[in-house]
Amino acid sequence: MVDEEIEKIMKKKLAEMASRKEQGIPELNDLTFDKGIAGNTPVIVDFWATWCGPCQFMLPIFERMAKKYKNVRFARVNVDEAQGISQRYQVYAIPTFLVFKEGQLVDKAVGAVGEPGLHMLAQRYSQ
Repeated sequence: MVDEEIEKIMKKKLAEMASRKEQGIPELNDLTFDKGIAGNTPVIVDFWATWCGPCQFMLPIFERMAKKYKNVRFARVNVDEAQGISQRYQVYAIPTFLVFKEGQLVDKAVGAVGEPGLHMLAQRYSQ
């Protein structure tokens, strides 16, 4: 039997996740990753997992940065669903934020770096 409070929380989280998908931050996977990081526009990729508390803390900040920096693309990779990508880029701790330009890894930040950390990455590559 599921506790009513837990059921309410689950419904709220599912609604938030559906809303985020509509906001335009693409979720990349093993099949879409290379295309997602291609091009001249820098891409900041958030490697995360649903069970990761610091990842959930960083999500609203990541979304704010995506709205603020229009000349940088933002994307996410669920490490549990895209283990090949996580291994390829040696993502052993989450959250990890990798920056790609023209398909090449150019920078990274590991951990819940907060708004200042993401702002620094986005600002550095928004020129």
